[in-house]
Amino acid sequence: MALPATIYKATIDLSDIDRGVYETLTATVAQHPSETEERLVARLLAYALLYEDGLSFTKGLCAADEPELWVKSGDGRVQLWVEVGLPDSERIIKASRHSEQVRLLACGRALPNWQQQHLPKLANLANLGIITLDQSFLARVVQRLERAVVWSITITEGICYLTIGSETLETAIQRHG
Repeated sequence: MALPATIYKATIDLSDIDRGVYETLTATVAQHPSETEERLVARLLAYALLYEDGLSFTKGLCAADEPELWVKSGDGRVQLWVEVGLPDSERIIKASRHSEQVRLLACGRALPNWQQQHLPKLANLANLGIITLDQSFLARVVQRLERAVVWSITITEGICYLTIGSETLETAIQRHG
């Protein structure tokens, strides 16, 4: 018998001063049994850091041909494809051919090796934007993860301030491309 998904309910007060985005985001997110808490946190952060109208979670790990998040037009075309983690460069190249814009929140312990191996292959994709966050920041957020996620995120001058309860964590948002 398959293990059930773990359900998280998230409320994120987002003040992205750099992009002029001010929203209260709510989402119910399922953590697949094979998904780590770090990946779940990265998906939630990608939702906030890349938020725009229409951005929604997909089936994720349950559907290999879908990204973590996307924005689709009324006629079903993918306008924004959002990946999380350290995907193979071929997956990103394919996504760039089928979507107007592709964004990647690259994160994971093997990030330096991934960057060295894959960034040169992705350098010529005009519709790709990559952001990275410090691994220790992700680890600190994971330590504070609860089933009812209540975050306040402020982004200003390339710095992300994430408040959980009475504690504020911060990290630089590094952009590539």
